[in-house]
Amino acid sequence: MTATETPSTQALIDEAVVARVIREALATGGEFAEVFAEDRRGSVVALDDGRIEDISSGRERGAGIRVVVGNTTGFAHTADLSEGGLLAAAKVAAGAARGGGGGVHEVALSRSTPSSPSPVEVLPARVGKADKVELLRRADAAARSAGGAVHQVNANYRDSRRQVLVANSEGVFATDDQVRVRFGANVVANGDTGMQTGGEAVGLTMGFEMFDRYDVEELARSAAERALLKLKARPAPSGTMPVVIQAGSGGVLFHEACGHGLEADHIAKAVSVFTGRVGEEVASPLVTLVDDGTMSHEWGALAIDDEGHPTSRNVLIENGVLTDYMWDWMRAKKEGRPTPSNGRRQSYQHLPMVRMTNTFLMNGEESPEEIIRQTPRGVYVAKLGGGQVNTATGDFVFGMTEAYLIEDGQLTEPIRDANLIGNGPQALLDIDVIGNDFTMGWPGTCGKQGQGVPVGVGQPTLRVRALTIGGTAR
Repeated sequence: MTATETPSTQALIDEAVVARVIREALATGGEFAEVFAEDRRGSVVALDDGRIEDISSGRERGAGIRVVVGNTTGFAHTADLSEGGLLAAAKVAAGAARGGGGGVHEVALSRSTPSSPSPVEVLPARVGKADKVELLRRADAAARSAGGAVHQVNANYRDSRRQVLVANSEGVFATDDQVRVRFGANVVANGDTGMQTGGEAVGLTMGFEMFDRYDVEELARSAAERALLKLKARPAPSGTMPVVIQAGSGGVLFHEACGHGLEADHIAKAVSVFTGRVGEEVASPLVTLVDDGTMSHEWGALAIDDEGHPTSRNVLIENGVLTDYMWDWMRAKKEGRPTPSNGRRQSYQHLPMVRMTNTFLMNGEESPEEIIRQTPRGVYVAKLGGGQVNTATGDFVFGMTEAYLIEDGQLTEPIRDANLIGNGPQALLDIDVIGNDFTMGWPGTCGKQGQGVPVGVGQPTLRVRALTIGGTAR
């Protein structure tokens, strides 16, 4: 596959077969029918403490059939992509949605192949396992060269290729070919204060050429240096104070604390603090929040969503004002909305739901150095870890995995891991300065209702005037 190649559907389902399957799904009174077919393959290589612990690959193929009647959805999935297997699944899905009815339903499919935002130069499947192993060995050696206190190194490589076909009774027939590559390094350092960890990761929707952009040795050394630096960390302070969040690293906070509350299914159930607030000021006037599935090569980039609609750039909050939510087909249909672009699913075995793609805050005007100089006392967060969020209230708790004290407008000592506590909507209002150094953060997997999908997050350096640090120092 090269930059000029178009996605192939030959390994999935013939267009005429798809039309017959949709016709069968509508035959007993279905109002809407959809076929989602998928061929997914990938490989994993993992190194731990100098030893290759895992070299594996796998493949999964199948199709999910969805039939909608009124407010009832029938769904069936099968690993059998023969016409017989698909017709059988269509009958099951239709029966689950509604029994009886009848009649002939002709469907005119219109083929669509939107341009991929992420052309591929080198398919990972064409790269030998030995070359992938060599990446990890180089990373291991580089991390260990950072200092004698490095105790353990874990490095991992993953790639995947996901070919999808989506067709439905509204005439959609679209395909996509998604290739992703990810590398990560985690280092443990041992010192007088115990063990400390540092990590780096990079992942893009592209081929093996990603390693022309990123040096695994540099990434591994950076992870090791982070772990070594944390050996000198002092206890984190406790209390409410200004928090400066480094570019890229805080995107996960806004993804979790604000992004999920802007998904239309949460809005429809009135379990979001943003329900019914379109047109209202919900953030600082400095804040513009965007979800964009068209961002070239980013982790959440897609040509189409998992309902066959071309992805788009959706401005959710503009200059502090809530302008829109994110939509899938079902919610958009009920509200008479234009074609949505945020219907996503983990695999052919799952129903689609509203999900983010690449979600980020837009650039401001201040330099990151000036933001720190303007902060007499506070905490500078360089890396955020996992967290928990209540979408109904926006309350959140996130782990800080790399952070520093700000004293007299300067970064001083590193602090030990602690929690960052606050409320998403209030944090949006409390952003009082935004930097001009926008970047995307680590590749992530977003979990929702038992499904995980790849997403990207990002933001420039910014300051929140008041968040709570759950440290131990006073």
